Amino acid sequence: MITRFLTDVRAKFNPFSPRGKTARLFLALLPPNARSSMKIETQVLSRHSKEPSVLFLKLKDGKELNLDLEKMRITEVMAEVDRHSRLLARKDELSGN
Repeated sequence: MITRFLTDVRAKFNPFSPRGKTARLFLALLPPNARSSMKIETQVLSRHSKEPSVLFLKLKDGKELNLDLEKMRITEVMAEVDRHSRLLARKDELSGN
């Protein structure tokens, strides 16, 4: 997963719920030095909470992705992040940075 272009990650999930698995896996896939290059906030919901799991991502170009994890699996989240990150990488490459 290409995380170089992420600037802000906010996750809200219930770790005891099966729907919270996508958020846990996404946070586990971030590199060890991620906190130095991006802002990461997590909100852990209580065991009996009925709130949906949500992942909010902000990228370097200002695009914001608000992903509803109740409907998405980790492969879909990774594909969405990689798709936009590849576009940004191509733009950087063409501009000569």
